Amino acid sequence: MSRKLGMVKMVNKNSPIIIVGAGAWGLSSALHLTNAGYSNITVCERAKRVPSPYSAAWDLNKIIRAEYEDSFYTKLALEAIEGWKTPLFGPYFHQTGYVVAATGRAPPKAVKHMEDALATIEKDPIFAPGIRRLNDTKDFKDYTWQYSGPLTRFKGYFNRLAGYAHSSDTLTGIWEHCARIGVKFVFGEEKGKVVKLLYEGKKCVGVETADSKTHDADLTICALGAHNAGLLPGLGKFVTARSWSVAHVQLSEDEVNLLRGIPTTNVRDLGFFFEPDPKTRLFKLCPLGIGYTNPGSDGISLPPPDQLPPPQNFIPYEDEQKLRQLLRETFPWMADRPFVDKKLCWFADTADSEFCIDYVPSTDQSVIALSGDSGHGFKMMPIFGKWVKELIERGEQHLQRWWWKDTDLKDQNWGEAVSWRIGKGAELKDLIEAQSRIARARL
Repeated sequence: MSRKLGMVKMVNKNSPIIIVGAGAWGLSSALHLTNAGYSNITVCERAKRVPSPYSAAWDLNKIIRAEYEDSFYTKLALEAIEGWKTPLFGPYFHQTGYVVAATGRAPPKAVKHMEDALATIEKDPIFAPGIRRLNDTKDFKDYTWQYSGPLTRFKGYFNRLAGYAHSSDTLTGIWEHCARIGVKFVFGEEKGKVVKLLYEGKKCVGVETADSKTHDADLTICALGAHNAGLLPGLGKFVTARSWSVAHVQLSEDEVNLLRGIPTTNVRDLGFFFEPDPKTRLFKLCPLGIGYTNPGSDGISLPPPDQLPPPQNFIPYEDEQKLRQLLRETFPWMADRPFVDKKLCWFADTADSEFCIDYVPSTDQSVIALSGDSGHGFKMMPIFGKWVKELIERGEQHLQRWWWKDTDLKDQNWGEAVSWRIGKGAELKDLIEAQSRIARARL
């Protein structure tokens, strides 16, 4: 199935191309386009440098795995994992293996998603040699001997193919590589922050930055993640800015060494964690849930405009309790430690967890929207830019699942219907009020 977009002049290898946003997808696009011979690429980024605190990848690490209920994404993720094993991306990839589990208290939805994901890989000849079902505590301890907790009625599986990537280091490394091969970067809240797309008729001819300067472009690629609907309001009808909680525990050098090499672990009804970062000695944990939105008066959810939006050094009480329980089950010696560097990580979410990689309608193919990472897009960074290159060279998106959508979902509470999430969602204003109540109670 395809759409008739009309005949337009395609960009050539010398055409000025602007990429708005130096996160995972923006940098991957710059990398692949440059490697394909496009020689006039400029990336605009409002942060002072990469990694940008506006990017969801401004973080210690992200899970790299290929288990999906949909085999389409399984195949893409396997290709991406091969990309992580190349000299360019390899320094940031750690194939520690991946433990997925559900506790005896897990709701049926969490167990079903785990079993459905396992079913896609358990008999797959690529995965099968590295997959083992884990049916009791002894099975888990074969792979997680450092876990001193009871692992109460845990059931799940181990996947040898998966692991994690150090996300902020990846951004830094690919940014430096792109700069070396000729990509231009414009940084800063004045010079690098794009505030407006400029049009002549339907065609976008460039961008205006916060310093009131204009930058000409034959093609503008918007890769602002959760912030994208600020430039493309129509995107906000089917893409929602949503956030999840992130917390860390500060460890000693000996504790870091004890936990070195542990498998990335995802307990579907509690949360997930990674081996600690040796440079900062931080142990990162994230609770699992629906997440939190920030709708405006128009119903479009966007992150707060601040570089470090409020609330800071705060996660919701319910999320903290999930993480405490996760630690009691796995590392009880850590369960009462203070959480540090608590924050909300914003991403661009879609109701079907599909990406949007498409021309914006009625722009004469002069604007591309990259959005809808839905919390599983970072792993695709080594190959994502290839899909942008293919879109440009074809002149249309041939995959219907990645089309720009005309449906308006902004007033619908669809977060709880996503198959791989459990719990209840909330709005950011509710979190801020909860933080205020806690602060008042302590006075």
